[in-house]
Amino acid sequence: MSSFRPTPAWLADAVLYQIYPQSFADSNGDGIGDFAGVSERLDHLAWLGVTAVWLNPCFASPFCDAGYDVADYLSLAPRYGTADDLAELVEAAGRRGIRVMLDLVAGHTSDQHAWFRAAANDPDDQRYIWADTGDGLPDRFVSSPGTRPGGYLPNFFDTQPALNFGYAKQDPAEPWRQPVDAEGPRANRAALREIMDYWLRLGLAGFRVDMAHSLVKDDADLVQTSGLWTELRQWLDTDHPDAALLAEWGDPAVSVPAGFHSDFFLQFGGPSDGLPLRSLWDNRHGTVSDRWPQRPCYFDAEGRGTAGTFVTAWESVNAVIGDCGFIALPTANHDFSRLACGPRTAEQLPAAFAFQLTWPTLPAIYYGDEIGMRYIPDLDDHEGSVLGPRYNRAGCRTPMQWDTSANAGFSTAPPDRLYLPIDPAADRPTVAGQRADEGSLLHLVRRLIALRKATPELGSRTAVEVLHTGYPLVYTRGERYLVAVNPRREPAEFTLPSAYERARAVETNGVTVEGQTVTAPGFGYGIFEL
Repeated sequence: MSSFRPTPAWLADAVLYQIYPQSFADSNGDGIGDFAGVSERLDHLAWLGVTAVWLNPCFASPFCDAGYDVADYLSLAPRYGTADDLAELVEAAGRRGIRVMLDLVAGHTSDQHAWFRAAANDPDDQRYIWADTGDGLPDRFVSSPGTRPGGYLPNFFDTQPALNFGYAKQDPAEPWRQPVDAEGPRANRAALREIMDYWLRLGLAGFRVDMAHSLVKDDADLVQTSGLWTELRQWLDTDHPDAALLAEWGDPAVSVPAGFHSDFFLQFGGPSDGLPLRSLWDNRHGTVSDRWPQRPCYFDAEGRGTAGTFVTAWESVNAVIGDCGFIALPTANHDFSRLACGPRTAEQLPAAFAFQLTWPTLPAIYYGDEIGMRYIPDLDDHEGSVLGPRYNRAGCRTPMQWDTSANAGFSTAPPDRLYLPIDPAADRPTVAGQRADEGSLLHLVRRLIALRKATPELGSRTAVEVLHTGYPLVYTRGERYLVAVNPRREPAEFTLPSAYERARAVETNGVTVEGQTVTAPGFGYGIFEL
């Protein structure tokens, strides 16, 4: 049994929507999205059925890593607007039944943060991890930019010094390995609580925590890192019981017992280093790490994958977390390719949403995926977007496509001043175009969200029985609904273990149920009430 309070009641039925604020809507014509722009577009989210949004980091930053290099946790980046603008966004969203969550970068700051500037000139400051061995720096450490000798440990880019939350293992030969209860780690844990408390008291609904698994170093079994989050969750349960804590951890079987309300299946980390999500719909285009195995994904037009990898991982994790929290399933995010990328075409996307919005996870829609926005290859590096020869995150961060006006309605700025280029394709999808077409992906996503909300059996808490993990994927929800999804080009059939005499079609694209036979055309999907 968990010692935590139950998860916030609103989270179980949440439909999450991730907004990359630089690229969503620009209200002042400077080419960069902002809070007021999001406020102006809230009606789209309310119409779609979204209940909670999380914004990528909005704090003061030099933007060497698109805001994941925080220079001040209690100040907002001027590019997005003022504290009043954020407050107006939160209030306007709340009137529409939408909660707003922030992205908390817990493990590191920018090298421009006042904490780091002080530490770089004070040998006694232990807020960061510093080494001064006198005979050269250890691997990965970066030379001090101040008067302090030695150097610091970065978390990701060199401009992101790791905050000191201690080491799980000490070594006399490496004196920078402080225990988790040393002065520096204790100060940083207190600072995390103060930062969270500040924003929650201003009306924010919670946090998605960046790299949540990375805080305590050399913590192979993550016991010490889990203990840190357990401590914060216990505080949160007392002071902010309605706030949600979502992890970028990638392993809900560890992060949820540690205190997070939910964790994402990601393209990295967790079971088999992110294989469950990559086996589902990451088709190895645009954001590829050479250390990941090359395996076809299930949502592959050629039908070379299996849903079994994902289903097995989900079943394993769900058995551990039970009712203590949720697995979140994203369509994509700011770090990996969109659903529409590489060889995957628009006709394959409806089946993906039919699956995501009827599976017992928290659905997280990445902005623009609801209209099938495409990953744009071969863009220039922008704010740290390029991570390797075949890994460029800029392609999944391009501006939202609202209509057919200049810059797709994102901004009135000249094209050369936009945060990133607009999809140059003449047939790029837009919100306005798909709103006018009842047969569009956008309308389907809206109907699926409404169906999920109106049907408890299709939500996050009802049991699922998987009948087939090949093509088509077939499963029942609550013994009352049958779902069949065929994301390949060729048709597929499956013989049910028993006949359903009355299988009423609720939302279908070509799939039929006749007696014991499920027949699915290429890229077909079907939801049936039994």
